[in-house]
Amino acid sequence: MSRAFPERPTSPLEVPPSEASDQCTGRRASRPPGLGWDSWIIRVILIVAAAATCYTLEPFHLRGFPAAGMGLLMAVAILLAELPLRRAALSGLVGGAFGAVVGLFAALLVTFVISHTSEPEPTKSFLEYTSLFAFAYLGFVVGSEKGGGVHLEKIGGLVAHAAATQECPKLLDTSVLIDGRIAEIGEAQFLDGPLLVPQFVLHELQQVADSGDTLKRQRGRRGLDVLDRIRKIPGLTVRILSNDGVASGEVDHKLVHLARNIGAKIITNDFNLNKVATVQGIVVLNVNQLAQALKPAVLPGETMRVFILREGKEATQGIAYLDDGTMVVVDGARRCINKNVEMTVTSVHQTAAGKMIFGRLDERIETSGHNARSAAAGATRTDSSRRITDPSTLNRSARPTSTEPDVD
Repeated sequence: MSRAFPERPTSPLEVPPSEASDQCTGRRASRPPGLGWDSWIIRVILIVAAAATCYTLEPFHLRGFPAAGMGLLMAVAILLAELPLRRAALSGLVGGAFGAVVGLFAALLVTFVISHTSEPEPTKSFLEYTSLFAFAYLGFVVGSEKGGGVHLEKIGGLVAHAAATQECPKLLDTSVLIDGRIAEIGEAQFLDGPLLVPQFVLHELQQVADSGDTLKRQRGRRGLDVLDRIRKIPGLTVRILSNDGVASGEVDHKLVHLARNIGAKIITNDFNLNKVATVQGIVVLNVNQLAQALKPAVLPGETMRVFILREGKEATQGIAYLDDGTMVVVDGARRCINKNVEMTVTSVHQTAAGKMIFGRLDERIETSGHNARSAAAGATRTDSSRRITDPSTLNRSARPTSTEPDVD
């Protein structure tokens, strides 16, 4: 309040207008359902319709006001039956209806048996109607009691979750299209649900394909080729989304906003987009993480055959790479550059850049190979020496020797 209009003290019995309105709203909210004016109009229409119907049809040979009174009694009986049904749970009502239907079918079987008996007709009718009402009543009561333990909301949640799982859209980023491995994943049937390509992602891919840089132009065209390859995969749906209702800004911001609005996942290789979307609660499928998870497990003590490509940092180390790009550091393999060697794994280290395998040169295999090569070289030298010495021996044996004494 301003200084010109000082606050008026309120007595303890006064209620502020806001609190009074809240109390009125609370009274209206606490009113039991079905007691509104619209419900009473429907009830009045029911009573009038029942009275008019009985007055017109004249049931039980009643005419005029007695027939209308019969209609009023029927309407009152229906309204009285409404009260307990209104308080019953939905699962109890569903169970009661199911039980009543089962009871009616059981009563039909009983009446079929009774109709083929030799009892008088009045007895047959009495037994048939008695079994009909008895089985229907028992089925309704038992079904209502047993149906109360069934949680329909859980069943509905499971059905909704199954439907959502079957139709889980996935947004494709520019980086994953340029990478190209998403096409092989789709061809291997590891992708389900529709794949969505927003129009702004397609526009960015086209700009990269039209770039003046040769490398960027090749990458953009590769992304377009991968998209066309994905569209031809049987059983995989690819849709192009328009830019209607998409927030303005960068492509990453648009992707996150669109994924939040439609409840989709994002498939990307972008590290920053992965972090931003994860912080905002959006599920991200990273192809690089998938590739890391699919690398074969290597345990210490296993033997591998690798190709030493270059020397390592230490004096005796050699560096090799697996087919998936994993670096292998082999101790003692510096002298084996540009050769295939057998190594024994000693340890495996997981780093931020990926996995690294450390091992040592298998001396047993290397020694046996070295001995085999030495034996082969020695055999070759022996054969060569034999081929060289044999002719001389033959020449010496063929040379004539003189046994006559010298004559002066």
